[in-house]
Amino acid sequence: MNCELIDGMSNFVSNQTAVHCLETENQAKLGGASMPVGSTAPASNPSAKPSSFIPDLRKTGIDPNFWYPVARSGQVKSGRTYSVSFAGEPIVLSRTWAGEPFALEDRQVPLHAGTVEDDCIRCGYHGWKFNRAGKCVSVPYLEKCSLRPRNVRSYPCREAYGMVFVYPGDMEKFPKAIFPEIPSATDRHYKTRHLDRRVACHFTFMHENLMDMNHQFLHRRFMGRMKTTLLGSKQGENWMEAEYTFSRSSGRQSLGEKFMLGKRQLAANGARDLMTIRTEYPYQTLKFQTAGSQQPALDLWMVYVPLDKAQRTNHTCGLMMIRRPAILPALLDLFWPFIVWFTNGIFGEDRRICELEQAAFDSQGADRNHEIFPVIRGLRKVLTENGVPLAKPN
Repeated sequence: MNCELIDGMSNFVSNQTAVHCLETENQAKLGGASMPVGSTAPASNPSAKPSSFIPDLRKTGIDPNFWYPVARSGQVKSGRTYSVSFAGEPIVLSRTWAGEPFALEDRQVPLHAGTVEDDCIRCGYHGWKFNRAGKCVSVPYLEKCSLRPRNVRSYPCREAYGMVFVYPGDMEKFPKAIFPEIPSATDRHYKTRHLDRRVACHFTFMHENLMDMNHQFLHRRFMGRMKTTLLGSKQGENWMEAEYTFSRSSGRQSLGEKFMLGKRQLAANGARDLMTIRTEYPYQTLKFQTAGSQQPALDLWMVYVPLDKAQRTNHTCGLMMIRRPAILPALLDLFWPFIVWFTNGIFGEDRRICELEQAAFDSQGADRNHEIFPVIRGLRKVLTENGVPLAKPN
């Protein structure tokens, strides 16, 4: 994205990056863990794994003890079922006639193939009827019998920001699960686009793709030649954050990019465009502020929901919020098709490259890349230490 840089800034940051790499090399020689410059050391965790244990990032599962979006609101209708999955767990969604969504285990004979009656789902095979709490309330041919089939699991379910979320984790940990807060999604000054696509890769590839802005060469067809400058990074026990700014060395700003950022402010007193990317497990955000602005021109919220048991495919789900221009806010609606075209192009290139990374990993049986960028080394630490072991295939 286009930015105006102050002369000499790139030299300063290049020196800072060199320090990053030197520290990484020295720590590697000493057997220590990499810590980016300006980072915050994680608090002591008595339950943490020994430092000698380094799990395979691509064989680490996502922690289910969070709220995850599994469908768009419009996909879940009263009187109908909708089938989704989380890390190989089949889930069926529906709505009560009052419009409230609910989620049940989509058991051996899938409930999504049944019918919805009286805010319950009736199995399409033998007609067993399960209420929204997962209790079997009717077996048509054994109504007078005291025996009942086992109940099915009911998942906590909630609707917000045009999406249906479920909590697929341990119910003992449910009280500590914090629902995501996305203020820009309900702010009238922003227009929101839902991002909803299937990507054939482990969810960690997606975190790295967004966090590492050094891959702008990939997007040269849409953005020209961009120079990325890392301004700094910091991390905690369950989060990693990096700040970048950019300059364009060749090519022109596309209409889609221009309409996303709106009218540019003149840089003053050292102000520059600023992109802040943060993984706060398991979610990821990106905020882009143009020089001199107080609010993000672009506010992105993402989560990558594994679909299969091996977690080799994910549902990339998110919200892209673009701030409306202060004068004539409706202009954003007029230019929206250009923004959709531009972002579809960028996301398409990212999806293709992440799927190629996954294919290479599957072919090689391991990640043979030697990662040297301190930000990604820090991110990998967050993702592995907050993940869970993947279940071994049967």
